[in-house]
Amino acid sequence: MTITKDIRYIGVNDHDIDLFEGQFIVPNGMAYNSYVIVDEKTAVMDSVDARFAGEWLRNLGEALEGRAPDYLIVQHMEPDHSSHIAAFMERYPTAKIVASAPAFTMMRNYFGSDFADRKLVATEGMTLSLGAHTLTFLVAPMVHWPEVIMTYDATDKVLFSADGFGKFGALDADEDWACEARRYYFGIVGKFGAQVQAVLTKAAALDIRTICPLHGPVLTENLPYYLGLYNTWSSYGVESEGVMIAYTSVYGNTKRAVERLAALLKAKGCPKVVMTDLAREDMAEAVEDAFRYGKLVLATTTYNAEIFPFMKQFIDALTERNYQKRTVGLIENGSWAPLAAKVMRQMLEGSKDLTFTETTVRIKAAVTPEVDAQLDALANELI
Repeated sequence: MTITKDIRYIGVNDHDIDLFEGQFIVPNGMAYNSYVIVDEKTAVMDSVDARFAGEWLRNLGEALEGRAPDYLIVQHMEPDHSSHIAAFMERYPTAKIVASAPAFTMMRNYFGSDFADRKLVATEGMTLSLGAHTLTFLVAPMVHWPEVIMTYDATDKVLFSADGFGKFGALDADEDWACEARRYYFGIVGKFGAQVQAVLTKAAALDIRTICPLHGPVLTENLPYYLGLYNTWSSYGVESEGVMIAYTSVYGNTKRAVERLAALLKAKGCPKVVMTDLAREDMAEAVEDAFRYGKLVLATTTYNAEIFPFMKQFIDALTERNYQKRTVGLIENGSWAPLAAKVMRQMLEGSKDLTFTETTVRIKAAVTPEVDAQLDALANELI
């Protein structure tokens, strides 16, 4: 794939993977992106996952057309992007490696060497001339590892964005960008909103016409859309107006209550209502929706004097990712000693800028007319 006249794509698609990072379901696979800039000197941008060494090296050889690369630029040391550093350096003994100081420390851990006689340590604002192309390095710590750098090519106005602006899915998957990019962002990067905001501030000073991430498609059109979404996500803003209802239900009574709440919300004009059964649906999808919408209802049973395990896992996932700036309603169910609402509040007490509804719905086993009245009051507050 040709990105510009001098920049070529040499990455690979992975359709064999089932869980990315051992936890995220990826039904449409993953792309591991790598690029090469061909100029008076040549620079390779990152490598790929360990299982694709042969394909990547073939792609690199075809792109270079017999030339030897001058530089390997390592923007991110996660193994799906760095597995072939040692093999590359052995195959191309005259090449130099460019990375941040923390990345070289990680190389010693992974490969037993930091390639001391062939390394260039990239620092904020450092430039590297390839001839017609001048690269500028931007440090991006904790987006989402501490060693990350991004690279800006001033000639073609391309930002090589490391894991930023990435998404789940192989490049040949026909799917909407935002859905899988949102799930990717909040699953993997979401904790580090402040650090992403810092990178966006740097990016705002650059004339960017193309974004080349390490996962997902190269972005060339409507860049304000992608940058705007990243600004919303990393500032924990509300992307879509609506209510997400996340629930667990043992014998169906809690589920009946949230179905009634959803019907009330729709009848009262709520623009969007999303219901998620946390025991049966993808947890990463649930986390994505919790951050997408401005209002969240948590409904669960008291269980072993705490809350049902899937709800506990869900709230932990939210708080780990700095869940904030939302309205939260609570529904609890307990046949003899309801404690779920209290436990959920306690789990969220460290979250910033949460507003809890005045109405907390309490179910004592079954949905009664009294519970219906509470549900109506909760719907009115949420509307």
